[in-house]
Amino acid sequence: MDSLKLVPILGVLVFAGGCLTGTQQTASGSSNLPAAAQRHWTADNGNGTYSNPLFYNEFEDPDVIRVGDDYYLVGTTMHMNPALEILHSKDLVNWEHIGYCMDRLDFGPAFRLENGNIYGQGIWAPCIRYHKGTFYIFSNINGVGLQVFRSKSIKGPWQRNQLPGRHDLSVLFDDDLSKIFMISSAGNRQPDGSTTYPIEELTPDLMAFDANAPKRQLVVPAGMPHGEGHHLYKINGKYYDIMAIPGGPVDQLVARADSIDGPWEVTYMVRGESMGVTGATPARARPDDRGLWIHQGGMCDTPSGEWWCIIMSDHGSAGRMVSLVPITWDEGFPLIGLPGNLRKAPNTWVKPNTGVTQAPKPTYVWDENFDSGKLNPVWQWNHVPDDTKWSLTEKPGVLRLHSLPAATFYEARNSVCQRPPGPECIITVELDTAGMVAGDTAGLGLVSTPYAWIGVVKSGEGSQVQMVTGTGGGRGRRGGRATANPPTTSPETPPQKVWLRVHCNFDTDEAVFSWSADGNQFSTLGDPFRMTFQLTTFQGVRPALFHFNTSGRPGGYADFDNYVCVEPRARGIEREIPMGKTIVLTSGADGSYLAADLQKGVLVNVAADAGGAVPDNAKFEVIDVGLGRVALKTSDGRFLSVEGEAVVLKDLAGRKPAAAESFQWVNLMRGDTMLMSLTNHRYLATKPNAPGRVTVTALGPTPARKMGEAFKWKAVN
Repeated sequence: MDSLKLVPILGVLVFAGGCLTGTQQTASGSSNLPAAAQRHWTADNGNGTYSNPLFYNEFEDPDVIRVGDDYYLVGTTMHMNPALEILHSKDLVNWEHIGYCMDRLDFGPAFRLENGNIYGQGIWAPCIRYHKGTFYIFSNINGVGLQVFRSKSIKGPWQRNQLPGRHDLSVLFDDDLSKIFMISSAGNRQPDGSTTYPIEELTPDLMAFDANAPKRQLVVPAGMPHGEGHHLYKINGKYYDIMAIPGGPVDQLVARADSIDGPWEVTYMVRGESMGVTGATPARARPDDRGLWIHQGGMCDTPSGEWWCIIMSDHGSAGRMVSLVPITWDEGFPLIGLPGNLRKAPNTWVKPNTGVTQAPKPTYVWDENFDSGKLNPVWQWNHVPDDTKWSLTEKPGVLRLHSLPAATFYEARNSVCQRPPGPECIITVELDTAGMVAGDTAGLGLVSTPYAWIGVVKSGEGSQVQMVTGTGGGRGRRGGRATANPPTTSPETPPQKVWLRVHCNFDTDEAVFSWSADGNQFSTLGDPFRMTFQLTTFQGVRPALFHFNTSGRPGGYADFDNYVCVEPRARGIEREIPMGKTIVLTSGADGSYLAADLQKGVLVNVAADAGGAVPDNAKFEVIDVGLGRVALKTSDGRFLSVEGEAVVLKDLAGRKPAAAESFQWVNLMRGDTMLMSLTNHRYLATKPNAPGRVTVTALGPTPARKMGEAFKWKAVN
């Protein structure tokens, strides 16, 4: 990457003459969004703000670059085909699919589910760069090597060459030194407790490592954790490497040096930030749940001088998701967070100032009627398919899958998959079984281990609808055989055409399978299936259409049509802001009310009345101050105002609310609300089970929402 210029101040919106200034000021609430953005998860709130995650579906190991006023994002695809998805955006919030780097990862039998598998392997942790008119993507394939892709157009075609493999690499085109550097590895622990990472040079044509280059390394001093998932940059003449700490709840480090030869200074870029995502499922989260932390991602700047990071975190069985978080430069280090609350990330914030305004638009629409003659690009094949055994043209308007021999769904070739959107989705597909023969099994499944499916099983005696769970074999080319548990069989004989359905709830990590003979009345089959994220496939669950034959030879064909994915909570639970309404705010920790102490002139929390009565001093009028921000007006006409960490009542004497009286309204999943002060970018907080003064001290949401930082609101007028 070319050397970038550093602008040290994040583009935080400022106040001018008591009024908010920014790129967009529109009414709040999802009702202002286009219809598609209301039906499918969209990060853009339609009021100049966005809410994380960017996509409520899996997108692993993100890397991002800016080229002019265009932004490009790539992510891991593991054993799925096509490989390495590329997205494009003008505002870093609304993204569109551009394409893939590689159509088929065909590097041997295991890649085709023949005599083994590559579950949990494949291609991963890509690095995207743009240099002198050419796009480059570098990514490793287990057991094969480092792939170097290049193209003059981000849409391809991509040329490819191969180098010896490297783990979680990143590349820097250093024009000042006329060198191409690569850093990689998960770290080599030294006797003195330090950790080293090799920094190698590539030849100018990227066809080899330069064997004559000096031996360089980044040294993380003893006492600091080691990292992986590198992102190497040169900014204002200094070198930076971002690296994620591997393991469970993990953080991200940033290293800085004046020279590529070091020495390197290292600090935390983000620390202990769960963004409210629980480690257990939300229903099982205890008050001390540490959550799942953001920990691996790249960064880029905007033409206005802002800096942003796109970073991932685990989200249970849905897989890993990405968030867009602002960067503040502090003492020469790029730190995630806002002034006054560094190393923490806001769930909702003002959209980046990219100079381009994009309307809210969902990145992914999962529905598919198979009428276009080509697959919606959201589909990916589980391992390399046999392209002679599926068709969109043999019978136009349907996807025809010819069965191939397999013992179980987990080993079935030509299963075509999507990523399921959260926090909840209901997937339905039509299946015509007229072409199936004895030994064939076709249906709708969830690729994972354990796995589950519902479908039609054909035998010499006829057809049955079955729901089956099972366990995948071991990971990699020498993995053990997958197993299937005894089926749950419907007592009804299915007609030629059936409708299959799976309802996935990622708040409970449970999936319920059902089927219908007419597309209207559905019958549940089998027990709820517990979905998991695990390291065998190294992915969340993947809904799949499949067809295999257990007789050891190819069988007939199955026709799939009208794949519909409904997202009941595409806008979360509460994405509206109650502008102009009078509300009461109740603490999620103990049920106490926020209330104005009109005599002392401060904000307090008081125990809720056992009879449910709401006192007048617990009622606040919500005033819209733009960009999803509010001022709260008390029953006597004063406003909540922040002084230091305290919240006082202030008579504005007709003036408009300024920074001290303004709060960023943050709607979390599961119906919780937080209020961020614009003075220190921290949140209103009560002390659980201790009525008294309310402060602006919370750093962010806790996973269980039991520390006094999260509230429920209810309109009372």
